[in-house]
Amino acid sequence: MNARPRRRSARILLNIAALVVIVFSVFPVYWMVNTSLLPASAVRSAEPHWWPDQFTLSNYQTALGDEGLVTALGNSVAVTAITLVAALVFAFLAALAVSRYRFRSRRSFIIAILVVQMIPAEAMIISVFRMLDGWYLINTIIGLSFVYIAFVLPFTIWTLRGFVAGVPVELEEAAMIDGCSRAGAFWRVTFPLLAPGLIATGVFAFIQAWNEFVFALVIMTRPDSLTLPIWLRAFVQATKATDWAVVMAASTIMAIPVIVFFLLVNRRMTGGLVAGAVKG
Repeated sequence: MNARPRRRSARILLNIAALVVIVFSVFPVYWMVNTSLLPASAVRSAEPHWWPDQFTLSNYQTALGDEGLVTALGNSVAVTAITLVAALVFAFLAALAVSRYRFRSRRSFIIAILVVQMIPAEAMIISVFRMLDGWYLINTIIGLSFVYIAFVLPFTIWTLRGFVAGVPVELEEAAMIDGCSRAGAFWRVTFPLLAPGLIATGVFAFIQAWNEFVFALVIMTRPDSLTLPIWLRAFVQATKATDWAVVMAASTIMAIPVIVFFLLVNRRMTGGLVAGAVKG
Protein backbone atom coordinates (compact mmCIF):
# COMPACT_ATOMS: atom_id res chain seq x y z
CA MET A 1 0.00 0.00 0.00
CA ASN A 2 2.85 2.38 0.80
CA ALA A 3 4.93 1.38 -2.20
CA ARG A 4 2.83 3.26 -4.75
CA PRO A 5 2.97 6.71 -3.05
CA ARG A 6 6.68 6.17 -2.47
CA ARG A 7 7.28 5.43 -6.15
CA ARG A 8 5.20 8.44 -7.12
CA SER A 9 7.23 10.70 -4.82
CA ALA A 10 10.48 9.32 -6.20
CA ARG A 11 9.25 9.92 -9.75
CA ILE A 12 8.32 13.51 -8.92
CA LEU A 13 11.74 14.15 -7.39
CA LEU A 14 13.46 12.67 -10.41
CA ASN A 15 11.39 14.84 -12.75
CA ILE A 16 12.25 17.93 -10.73
CA ALA A 17 15.95 17.02 -10.79
CA ALA A 18 15.80 16.45 -14.56
CA LEU A 19 14.08 19.82 -15.01
CA VAL A 20 16.79 21.56 -12.98
CA VAL A 21 19.52 19.93 -15.08
CA ILE A 22 17.75 20.97 -18.30
CA VAL A 23 17.40 24.56 -17.10
CA PHE A 24 21.06 24.80 -16.12
CA SER A 25 22.07 23.29 -19.48
CA VAL A 26 19.85 25.45 -21.66
CA PHE A 27 20.23 28.77 -19.82
CA PRO A 28 23.75 29.61 -21.16
CA VAL A 29 22.51 29.09 -24.72
CA TYR A 30 19.43 31.20 -24.04
CA TRP A 31 21.56 33.94 -22.50
CA MET A 32 23.87 33.94 -25.53
CA VAL A 33 20.94 34.34 -27.93
CA ASN A 34 19.25 36.89 -25.66
CA THR A 35 22.42 39.01 -25.45
CA SER A 36 22.86 38.87 -29.23
CA LEU A 37 19.42 40.48 -29.66
CA LEU A 38 20.14 43.43 -27.35
CA PRO A 39 22.00 46.66 -28.12
CA ALA A 40 25.44 47.17 -26.58
CA SER A 41 24.13 49.79 -24.16
CA ALA A 42 21.63 47.33 -22.71
CA VAL A 43 24.30 44.63 -22.37
CA ARG A 44 26.62 46.99 -20.46
CA SER A 45 23.90 48.26 -18.15
CA ALA A 46 23.90 47.20 -14.50
CA GLU A 47 20.32 45.97 -14.74
CA PRO A 48 20.10 42.51 -16.37
CA HIS A 49 17.72 42.02 -19.29
CA TRP A 50 16.16 38.57 -18.98
CA TRP A 51 14.53 38.79 -22.42
CA PRO A 52 15.23 40.93 -25.52
CA ASP A 53 13.04 43.87 -24.50
CA GLN A 54 15.14 46.14 -26.76
CA PHE A 55 15.15 43.78 -29.73
CA THR A 56 17.67 44.51 -32.49
CA LEU A 57 19.37 42.60 -35.31
CA SER A 58 22.21 45.08 -35.75
CA ASN A 59 24.64 42.74 -33.97
CA TYR A 60 24.02 40.03 -36.54
CA GLN A 61 24.45 42.54 -39.35
CA THR A 62 27.82 43.54 -37.92
CA ALA A 63 28.97 39.94 -37.54
CA LEU A 64 27.74 38.85 -40.97
CA GLY A 65 29.31 41.93 -42.54
CA ASP A 66 32.81 40.94 -41.45
CA GLU A 67 34.96 39.97 -44.44
CA GLY A 68 36.63 37.04 -42.71
CA LEU A 69 33.40 35.20 -41.88
CA VAL A 70 32.95 33.51 -45.27
CA THR A 71 36.59 32.41 -45.41
CA ALA A 72 36.55 31.09 -41.86
CA LEU A 73 33.27 29.30 -42.48
CA GLY A 74 34.68 27.60 -45.58
CA ASN A 75 37.81 26.52 -43.71
CA SER A 76 35.80 25.11 -40.81
CA VAL A 77 33.47 23.20 -43.13
CA ALA A 78 36.38 21.73 -45.09
CA VAL A 79 38.36 20.67 -42.01
CA THR A 80 35.29 19.25 -40.28
CA ALA A 81 34.18 17.28 -43.36
CA ILE A 82 37.64 15.75 -43.88
CA THR A 83 37.94 14.88 -40.20
CA LEU A 84 34.46 13.38 -40.04
CA VAL A 85 34.81 11.16 -43.12
CA ALA A 86 38.36 10.00 -42.41
CA ALA A 87 37.73 9.34 -38.71
CA LEU A 88 34.62 7.26 -39.41
CA VAL A 89 36.29 5.19 -42.13
CA PHE A 90 39.47 4.42 -40.18
CA ALA A 91 37.66 3.94 -36.87
CA PHE A 92 35.11 1.63 -38.49
CA LEU A 93 37.80 -0.59 -40.00
CA ALA A 94 39.83 -0.63 -36.78
CA ALA A 95 36.75 -1.44 -34.67
CA LEU A 96 35.88 -4.34 -36.98
CA ALA A 97 39.42 -5.70 -36.79
CA VAL A 98 39.58 -5.46 -33.00
CA SER A 99 36.11 -6.89 -32.38
CA ARG A 100 35.82 -9.63 -35.00
CA TYR A 101 39.37 -10.92 -35.46
CA ARG A 102 41.97 -12.36 -33.11
CA PHE A 103 45.48 -11.29 -34.04
CA ARG A 104 48.82 -10.79 -32.33
CA SER A 105 49.14 -7.58 -30.28
CA ARG A 106 45.37 -7.11 -30.29
CA ARG A 107 45.30 -6.52 -26.54
CA SER A 108 48.26 -4.14 -26.79
CA PHE A 109 46.43 -2.16 -29.47
CA ILE A 110 43.36 -1.78 -27.24
CA ILE A 111 45.51 -0.68 -24.30
CA ALA A 112 47.32 1.80 -26.54
CA ILE A 113 43.98 3.37 -27.48
CA LEU A 114 43.19 3.92 -23.81
CA VAL A 115 46.65 5.30 -23.05
CA VAL A 116 46.51 7.77 -25.94
CA GLN A 117 43.22 9.15 -24.63
CA MET A 118 44.86 9.86 -21.26
CA ILE A 119 47.53 12.13 -22.75
CA PRO A 120 46.52 15.82 -22.75
CA ALA A 121 46.42 17.07 -26.32
CA GLU A 122 48.00 20.39 -25.31
CA ALA A 123 51.14 18.54 -24.17
CA MET A 124 51.92 17.67 -27.80
CA ILE A 125 51.43 21.10 -29.37
CA ILE A 126 55.13 21.79 -29.90
CA SER A 127 55.92 18.38 -31.38
CA VAL A 128 52.84 18.52 -33.62
CA PHE A 129 53.75 22.00 -34.83
CA ARG A 130 57.33 21.00 -35.64
CA MET A 131 56.16 17.88 -37.46
CA LEU A 132 53.67 19.82 -39.60
CA ASP A 133 56.24 22.53 -40.23
CA GLY A 134 58.67 19.90 -41.51
CA TRP A 135 55.97 18.63 -43.85
CA TYR A 136 55.09 22.18 -45.00
CA LEU A 137 51.53 21.74 -43.74
CA ILE A 138 51.30 24.82 -41.51
CA ASN A 139 48.36 27.05 -42.50
CA THR A 140 46.83 24.28 -44.58
CA ILE A 141 43.48 22.54 -44.21
CA ILE A 142 45.13 19.14 -44.73
CA GLY A 143 47.59 19.73 -41.89
CA LEU A 144 44.90 20.74 -39.40
CA SER A 145 42.71 17.84 -40.55
CA PHE A 146 45.55 15.38 -39.86
CA VAL A 147 45.80 16.68 -36.31
CA TYR A 148 42.06 16.47 -35.69
CA ILE A 149 41.85 12.96 -37.14
CA ALA A 150 44.69 11.79 -34.91
CA PHE A 151 43.04 13.10 -31.76
CA VAL A 152 39.51 11.99 -32.63
CA LEU A 153 40.38 8.42 -33.70
CA PRO A 154 41.06 6.86 -30.25
CA PHE A 155 37.62 7.77 -28.92
CA THR A 156 35.79 6.85 -32.11
CA ILE A 157 37.55 3.48 -32.32
CA TRP A 158 36.73 2.70 -28.70
CA THR A 159 33.09 3.72 -29.11
CA LEU A 160 32.56 1.82 -32.38
CA ARG A 161 34.24 -1.23 -30.87
CA GLY A 162 31.40 -1.45 -28.39
CA PHE A 163 28.77 -1.21 -31.13
CA VAL A 164 30.48 -3.84 -33.30
CA ALA A 165 30.92 -6.21 -30.35
CA GLY A 166 27.22 -5.81 -29.54
CA VAL A 167 26.12 -7.23 -32.91
CA PRO A 168 26.17 -11.06 -32.79
CA VAL A 169 28.27 -12.79 -35.41
CA GLU A 170 25.48 -15.37 -35.70
CA LEU A 171 23.38 -12.86 -37.64
CA GLU A 172 25.92 -12.82 -40.46
CA GLU A 173 26.26 -16.60 -40.32
CA ALA A 174 22.47 -17.00 -40.62
CA ALA A 175 22.42 -14.68 -43.62
CA MET A 176 25.24 -16.65 -45.24
CA ILE A 177 23.29 -19.89 -44.71
CA ASP A 178 20.36 -18.22 -46.50
CA GLY A 179 22.57 -17.61 -49.54
CA CYS A 180 24.31 -14.27 -48.90
CA SER A 181 28.01 -13.88 -49.44
CA ARG A 182 30.15 -12.70 -46.52
CA ALA A 183 30.23 -9.16 -47.89
CA GLY A 184 26.51 -9.25 -48.66
CA ALA A 185 25.68 -10.51 -45.16
CA PHE A 186 27.76 -7.74 -43.64
CA TRP A 187 26.24 -4.89 -45.68
CA ARG A 188 22.65 -6.15 -45.49
CA VAL A 189 22.52 -7.33 -41.88
CA THR A 190 25.39 -6.02 -39.77
CA PHE A 191 25.97 -2.58 -41.23
CA PRO A 192 22.37 -1.31 -40.70
CA LEU A 193 22.65 -2.30 -37.05
CA LEU A 194 25.94 -0.39 -36.77
CA ALA A 195 24.56 2.77 -38.39
CA PRO A 196 23.44 4.33 -35.05
CA GLY A 197 26.94 3.83 -33.67
CA LEU A 198 28.51 5.44 -36.73
CA ILE A 199 26.16 8.40 -36.41
CA ALA A 200 26.84 8.80 -32.68
CA THR A 201 30.60 8.80 -33.16
CA GLY A 202 30.19 11.06 -36.18
CA VAL A 203 28.43 13.64 -34.01
CA PHE A 204 31.35 13.56 -31.59
CA ALA A 205 33.92 13.96 -34.37
CA PHE A 206 31.92 16.80 -35.92
CA ILE A 207 31.65 18.75 -32.67
CA GLN A 208 35.32 18.26 -31.80
CA ALA A 209 36.54 19.43 -35.19
CA TRP A 210 34.07 22.32 -35.42
CA ASN A 211 34.76 23.81 -31.98
CA GLU A 212 38.49 23.03 -31.53
CA PHE A 213 40.48 26.15 -30.68
CA VAL A 214 44.01 25.49 -29.38
CA PHE A 215 45.54 23.61 -32.33
CA ALA A 216 43.78 25.83 -34.84
CA LEU A 217 45.25 28.86 -33.07
CA VAL A 218 48.79 27.45 -33.27
CA ILE A 219 48.65 25.92 -36.76
CA MET A 220 46.45 28.37 -38.69
CA THR A 221 48.12 31.77 -38.36
CA ARG A 222 47.35 33.47 -41.66
CA PRO A 223 44.14 35.55 -41.94
CA ASP A 224 42.96 33.48 -44.91
CA SER A 225 43.39 30.18 -43.04
CA LEU A 226 41.45 30.92 -39.85
CA THR A 227 38.66 28.64 -38.70
CA LEU A 228 35.52 29.97 -37.04
CA PRO A 229 36.73 29.77 -33.40
CA ILE A 230 39.92 31.67 -34.32
CA TRP A 231 37.93 34.12 -36.44
CA LEU A 232 35.77 34.83 -33.42
CA ARG A 233 38.86 35.58 -31.33
CA ALA A 234 40.30 37.84 -34.03
CA PHE A 235 36.92 39.53 -34.36
CA VAL A 236 36.87 40.25 -30.63
CA GLN A 237 40.38 41.72 -30.75
CA ALA A 238 39.52 43.83 -33.77
CA THR A 239 36.82 45.61 -31.78
CA LYS A 240 39.42 46.58 -29.13
CA ALA A 241 36.74 47.39 -26.54
CA THR A 242 34.85 44.10 -26.60
CA ASP A 243 31.30 44.47 -27.85
CA TRP A 244 29.73 41.48 -26.14
CA ALA A 245 26.49 41.81 -28.04
CA VAL A 246 28.30 41.34 -31.36
CA VAL A 247 30.42 38.55 -29.90
CA MET A 248 27.28 36.70 -28.79
CA ALA A 249 25.76 37.20 -32.24
CA ALA A 250 28.87 35.75 -33.88
CA SER A 251 28.85 32.85 -31.39
CA THR A 252 25.20 32.14 -32.21
CA ILE A 253 26.00 32.10 -35.93
CA MET A 254 28.84 29.69 -35.24
CA ALA A 255 26.58 27.39 -33.18
CA ILE A 256 23.75 27.18 -35.74
CA PRO A 257 25.44 24.61 -38.08
CA VAL A 258 26.18 22.32 -35.11
CA ILE A 259 22.57 22.47 -33.92
CA VAL A 260 21.19 21.83 -37.41
CA PHE A 261 23.58 18.93 -37.98
CA PHE A 262 22.68 17.36 -34.65
CA LEU A 263 18.95 17.68 -35.26
CA LEU A 264 19.22 16.04 -38.68
CA VAL A 265 21.47 13.26 -37.47
CA ASN A 266 19.48 12.71 -34.28
CA ARG A 267 16.38 11.91 -36.31
CA ARG A 268 18.29 9.35 -38.37
CA MET A 269 19.93 7.93 -35.26
CA THR A 270 16.52 7.31 -33.67
CA GLY A 271 15.22 5.73 -36.87
CA GLY A 272 18.27 3.48 -37.07
CA LEU A 273 17.83 2.31 -33.50
CA VAL A 274 14.17 1.48 -34.10
CA ALA A 275 15.00 -0.33 -37.35
CA GLY A 276 17.69 -2.32 -35.56
CA ALA A 277 15.26 -3.34 -32.83
CA VAL A 278 12.72 -4.54 -35.40
CA LYS A 279 15.33 -6.53 -37.33
CA GLY A 280 16.65 -8.09 -34.16
